[in-house]
Parts: sequence; C-alpha cells; structure tokens
Amino acid sequence: MDQTITLPYWLFILLALFTLLLILDRVLFPSVRWYLKRRVNRIIKEVNTRLDIEIRPFQLTKKQVLVDQLLFDEKVIEAIKDYAQEQDLPLEIAQAKAQSYANEITPTFNAYVYFRFGYWLAKKVSRLIYRVRVGVYDDDQIKKIEKGSTVVLVMNHRSNMDYVLVSFLIGDKVALSYAVGEWARIWPLQTLIKSMGAFFVRRSSRNTLYRRVLERYVNLATRAGVCQAVFLEGGLTIDGKMREPRLGFMDYMLREYHPSIDRDIVFIPIGINYDRVLEDKSLIRHLDKNAQKRSSWYVLKTALKFFYKTLTKKRKARWSRFGYAGVNFGKPLSAKHYCEQHQIDFSELESTERFEQIKQLADELMQGIEEVVPILPVVLMSEIFLAQDMQWKSELQLKASAMQRIKQLKLLGAPIDLSESAFEQVLSSALTMLVGRRFVEEKDNLYKLVKGAETNLKYYANSISHWQ
Repeated sequence: MDQTITLPYWLFILLALFTLLLILDRVLFPSVRWYLKRRVNRIIKEVNTRLDIEIRPFQLTKKQVLVDQLLFDEKVIEAIKDYAQEQDLPLEIAQAKAQSYANEITPTFNAYVYFRFGYWLAKKVSRLIYRVRVGVYDDDQIKKIEKGSTVVLVMNHRSNMDYVLVSFLIGDKVALSYAVGEWARIWPLQTLIKSMGAFFVRRSSRNTLYRRVLERYVNLATRAGVCQAVFLEGGLTIDGKMREPRLGFMDYMLREYHPSIDRDIVFIPIGINYDRVLEDKSLIRHLDKNAQKRSSWYVLKTALKFFYKTLTKKRKARWSRFGYAGVNFGKPLSAKHYCEQHQIDFSELESTERFEQIKQLADELMQGIEEVVPILPVVLMSEIFLAQDMQWKSELQLKASAMQRIKQLKLLGAPIDLSESAFEQVLSSALTMLVGRRFVEEKDNLYKLVKGAETNLKYYANSISHWQ
C-alpha cells in the first residue's frame, strides 16, 4: 500500500496534457462559448433596434443546418441523381460533390464580426481613400417599403471598392449579403468575408449541379427576406460603360415567385462612381487582347506598394490624389407591383418566356441605375478634354466648357450635385488630379490631353456617356 509508483516522464507529460484538455473541453471552452454567444446576442438585440431591416432568422441559422437544407431540397436531390447518371458516378460521390458546393456557397454570418469589425473597417478604408458623397433621389419611396419585404440592392460595378463603400453606407440600416467572386477565396480573407454574410460564386462555372445548388441557396435566402446586394453586370466594367445585365441571379430569385402570396421583393437601383478607380489601369489593360498577363507576385507587390503609400500620406494629400466617391440611391421597384402592372407570374412561365420577361425587368433596373450614377468632377473634366481634340486651353476656358456641360446635364435631369460656391475649387482639384496622373499636360498655364491618354479619360467619361 505504501509503495511508490514511478512513472516515466513521457507518460506523466501525456497524462498532464490529457487532463488539461479535459479541463479545457469541460470547463473553459463552454464558458468561452457562452460568453461569446451572450455578446453576439446582445449585439443582435442592440442593432435590431436601429436597423431599418432586421437581421433575418435565416442569417442566424447555423451553417450546417443550411447545408443540410440545401442537400435535402427536392430539386437538389433530383440534380444529384441526374449528375451521377450523366457523369457515370456512384450516387455517394455526386452527393459529396453537392455537399462541397453547399459548404462553399453557404456563409457563416457573425453579427459581431459584421457590425463591430466589418462596418468599422469599411468606414475607415472608405474615408481613408475618398471623400464620400451620398445622394437619395427618392427618399419617400424608400421609406414606404413594407417591413417584411426582401430588399435587393442592384448596382453598377466599377471597382472592388464597391463592396466596401456600400457596406459602409448601408451598415447602419441593414446586414447585407453579397455574392463575391472567386478572387476572394484566399485565406484568411475568405473566412472574414463569409463571417460577414457573403457567399462565393463561380461566375464562369457551367456545372449543372453547382448551378442548381447555387440557385436553391439564392432562392431560399430571397424567400427568407435576406437583404442582398447584386451587381447585375456580373463583373467589373473594363471600358467605363455599363455592361449588359446577366440574368442568372434575377432568375434564381423570381422563377418561383408568386406575387399573390410571397413576400414582396423590392429592387433599389444604386449608382456608384469614382474620381479615381483604384484598379483602372488593370481594367483598361483587358481592352488590349495582346497585353501580357500580370503575375500574382506583380499584383501583390503593386497592392502592397499602393497601401503603403496611401497610409503614409496625410488625409488632404490622399483626397487630392483620389478625389470623390459618389453613391446615389434611385427609385425602388417592387416585384409585386411590377407583376400586377404587367400581368405576369414568373412561376408560371416556361424558361424561354421567363428569361424574356426577366430581361425586360433587368433592362428597366439598369436604366434606373444609369439615371443615378453620380457625375463627379474628374468624370466631367475627362469629357471636356476629350472634346477639345488635343488643343491647348486655359483653365478659364476649360471651366467655362464644364459649366456649359453642367447646365446641359441639369436640363436632362442628371444627378449632379455641384454647388456654384464650390465649383471653382472642385474643378481645379480635378484638373490637378489629371495632371498628377499624367493624363493631361500643363505648359504656361495652358492644358491639353496627353497623347496616348485618350483611353484612360474615355474610361471615366463613358460612365456618363448615356447623358447626351
């Protein structure tokens, strides 16, 4: 009974580690989980009191529950069977494929990350780079949107900053869910993006099983009232003009929509524009089919160099370099009212006819976006320089031409918010930006377009080319 038991050091260390893990698993981890869950619930309760659209239960549902819901969806089960037959695969392999797609698409929304970190980060980054201007051109209509409606923000896509900018401006009103491209599927960015409610989309995928899983997720989220942000163009513009709308997402939302019994889907057009698009030169390079593709190392090096230079500059210097970022909200369009007005029920239409009707709706929304794309100083001056045909002009002559164009735009009903008191200073700043970027040259107080910079200025001028 009094004998001493001797244990080898390795066994003692193993038992100590095992005991520590048990304590962590049974005592510490549950306490931490309880504490974090309590904080998240407190945040949800707090933000729901000030949000225009409350966080939907669908967004708070555990990811695994949503994945299971997708996998046991009748249409997904049918798609799994068809895929297995087409590819000559065992059913279990096809099911595993569908599960991997569901895991990839489904977000893991975290209210704490979204409102305490994501919103703060979006606000800091937006204000770090740009002077942000917002316009609401039909505030009364927006306020009249029914509380239970599914709100879908439809936007033009000029820059990857669009995500950040709109998240900042909408962050105190609603928890947005974005469709994000494959560019963001890098660690740890993808974890952060998913925790903020975004879901990844393989835009170029033609895999029928993947498209079916994606369709069912978008459909479920829409029916659950989740507020979503959609770029109808399906990608960034490379020439400055708005692209033709891609109809896939709208079809996913509307193909089973019953206007008489389902909650309303309200589309809000949003126009975005910049005095300087961060990746403008990279986008313009896509116009040249012979341009050599940049390496990943070059892209990373350029991005790091850009952030270093931006962070080390004073705020006024940054603003003079990047200028304004403008966001305008247009007139909401109710899917329920649209269906009643045009006597359409999308759920009853065959595929070809449904796409024709969705195309008409998408075109109407694109027109709504065009009507509220902000007209900013650099965009305006780009138009003026392109019209001068490489002639030297004084600053006074350029500003006189700009004033004439502003009057014309106002008569056409364009969304231009440029006061007469700030007119001189704002256009001078735009001129300085263009000279600084070597798009315009200055000599003896005279200015003209630099040869070879036409494509760059056309990129900006094209954003308002519809106002002619």
